[in-house]
Amino acid sequence: MPSSSMVIVSKQTVYPQRKSAIKSLKLSVSDLPMLSCQYIQKGVLLPTPLLSSASLISLFNLSLSKTLSHFPALAGRLGTNDATGHVYIICNDAGVDLYHAKASHLSTAALIPPSDQDIPAAYRRFFQLDSTLSYAGHHKPLVSVQITELADAVFVGCTMNHAVVDGTSFWNFFNTFAEIARGESKISKAPDFCRDTVFDSPVVLAFAPGGPSVTFSGDEPLREKIFHFSREAILRLKSRANNNNNNNPMEKAQISSAEIISKQSNDNWAVTNGEHNRKTNGKITSVMGAKPPTAEISSFQSLCAQLWRSVTRARKLAPTKTTTFRMAVNCRHRLEPRLAPFYFGNAIQSIPTVATAGELLANDLNWGADQLHDNVVAHDDATVRRGVKDWESNPRLFPLGNFDGAMITMGSSPRFPMYDNDFGWGRPLVVRSGKANKFDGKISAFPRREGNGSVDLEVVLAPETMIGLENDLEFMQYVS
Repeated sequence: MPSSSMVIVSKQTVYPQRKSAIKSLKLSVSDLPMLSCQYIQKGVLLPTPLLSSASLISLFNLSLSKTLSHFPALAGRLGTNDATGHVYIICNDAGVDLYHAKASHLSTAALIPPSDQDIPAAYRRFFQLDSTLSYAGHHKPLVSVQITELADAVFVGCTMNHAVVDGTSFWNFFNTFAEIARGESKISKAPDFCRDTVFDSPVVLAFAPGGPSVTFSGDEPLREKIFHFSREAILRLKSRANNNNNNNPMEKAQISSAEIISKQSNDNWAVTNGEHNRKTNGKITSVMGAKPPTAEISSFQSLCAQLWRSVTRARKLAPTKTTTFRMAVNCRHRLEPRLAPFYFGNAIQSIPTVATAGELLANDLNWGADQLHDNVVAHDDATVRRGVKDWESNPRLFPLGNFDGAMITMGSSPRFPMYDNDFGWGRPLVVRSGKANKFDGKISAFPRREGNGSVDLEVVLAPETMIGLENDLEFMQYVS
């Protein structure tokens, strides 16, 4: 695919339509660790509008300006107080970048290939600020939007500082941008800029001169692929995960005798209480205790457990090798009292679940799903607060990556309203991401366009591991 022929037609700075009434917002305990992460890059492929290029860009320019008036922090820059060391969003109305690009040689047929093919590399050209760490928001815009006109579609790529937003805030901005573009007079989900929360802290995160470095290699060979899961397939997975007497013959056929080792003691399970860290920071607990009868393993936990099993098998790890499945959880509804649903900023913590490869593969799907489920259920108000206290005792950046060759990191969420981004001429055809924050084992979960509980997994793996996953019958039996 000759992606090199894409042309940047124009670049302009877009300012909020109204001056910000907010002077500054201090980065929180949940924001600060993300300063070493790259900007978020997500976008939507839209049908072609019945507008000229000039009218299209004018619409996006005006809509973006109006949207920034509701999200004034995103038109600002980061600033560090030299006296205290605290990092703030300075709401100075400095503006964001809007790029107009054309790639008339690219069509939807090329960008939405058959499901057995990898994600086209051309998507990487539809975003700005590649490889930019969020710390760079001290001197770069916190948002950059690129509108790329294609042969028969338009791609809207949004790049946003990850120390300023999490997925909930990212998609709320994107949804509001679309709402305003299609002519809504009042936005439906106003952001909440309150900073009087458990995440507000006097603790300072110190940086070396020049700021942090990226925590993963961006040069390793990788393959990226979308795996589609229908609602029916996920319900079958959920049923299997909730049945601890599973006798799935396809599953048993995939487990080799070399993977079967003696079951480890329950006390070997280390639960990290909601912290962005590779080390165990919280209390040591057993996650194998009996669940209440009503505690059902969810559809998404079932899907994650199957992915964990199959990627671990595809990596051909030694039975004694410790594997980690890391999930980000939204803390807004876990706190007491709850944060506003559209609290602006990061309100996430990371839950790592660990098991040896042998344990994970010798047991059935229910076993691995149970570990993920119990960790998520246990992440309550007290756990969130312990995670905050633990970070305050040892301030640190989030070490994103796969450091031992046995880690999986699940990001994004099928609950995010990605397909609500109708700018006035139809819902998105697909949702895709750029190259940011990708490494072997990085997974992103998207809702499918048809909804109803169906899910797309964007899977990034080493080439040899991807081949193993594609040939894993236990996994592929659920893929559409």
